[in-house]
Amino acid sequence: MRTGVLSLLLFVTAWCGGCSRTPIQPYLSEPRLEQGYVLVLTGIEGRSRYNEAIANGLASGGCPYAIEIYDWTSSWMPPLNQRRIERNKDRSHEIAMRVARYQMAHPGKPVILVGQSGGAAMAIWTAERLRGRSVDGIVLLAASISPVYRLDRTLAASRRGVVSFYSERDMFLLGFGTTVLGTMDGNHSRSAGMVGFAYPQPMPPMYNRLFQVPFDSKMSASGNVGLHLTSSAEGFVREYVTPIVMAKAWSRKTVHSIIHEAMERTNSE
Repeated sequence: MRTGVLSLLLFVTAWCGGCSRTPIQPYLSEPRLEQGYVLVLTGIEGRSRYNEAIANGLASGGCPYAIEIYDWTSSWMPPLNQRRIERNKDRSHEIAMRVARYQMAHPGKPVILVGQSGGAAMAIWTAERLRGRSVDGIVLLAASISPVYRLDRTLAASRRGVVSFYSERDMFLLGFGTTVLGTMDGNHSRSAGMVGFAYPQPMPPMYNRLFQVPFDSKMSASGNVGLHLTSSAEGFVREYVTPIVMAKAWSRKTVHSIIHEAMERTNSE
């Protein structure tokens, strides 16, 4: 077990080879802010080429909104960012205040949270801390949080609901990894980003606004082959995530239609 833990720590730390602490925000102009706001919450590696690919995918997909990459991490070692639960929850309050400031300055404009991996947990906690406010929607990519985590308050704070992409191929980081090191909420189990969120029984009506999208091999044509890091592939975000962000309302029919059309489009080229 000690060898397995050491291997995981080395792998996840090496993951930060894609890190980029540059504060450049190419899609945060005033004209874009006047259209709407997408807040991209980084994974546990912090600012990196992976979350930059998410922002680029949204922009190249035609999203006219301001797109801000927000690095909530506090350490250059990703495993430490995964385990600082109380600190991360405190930071999610700061992010909620950031959202509130935008909404006060731009009333009525759409706000979408997009979180990958640990950033998905941060998106969930941010929504919980909006204090009477709400965002338009939340998109989760490979969420590093327990499958049994209750989303009641998050769903209540998202007018369109929550779309969660997950993949059973994400066995190393969201299977073995979070079983050994723990999920963002501190459980030693597989993550929702691998197996999906569990539906409580009896199921609260608001869970009808949880839209879960399992990995399909047809998604590989867009760059997402079902592994953890490929959930941020620019082509995948452009073809699958951007149309969801831009949809005015979400339903099972709408999400299913967007996913089906993206598969057809990317596999016919």
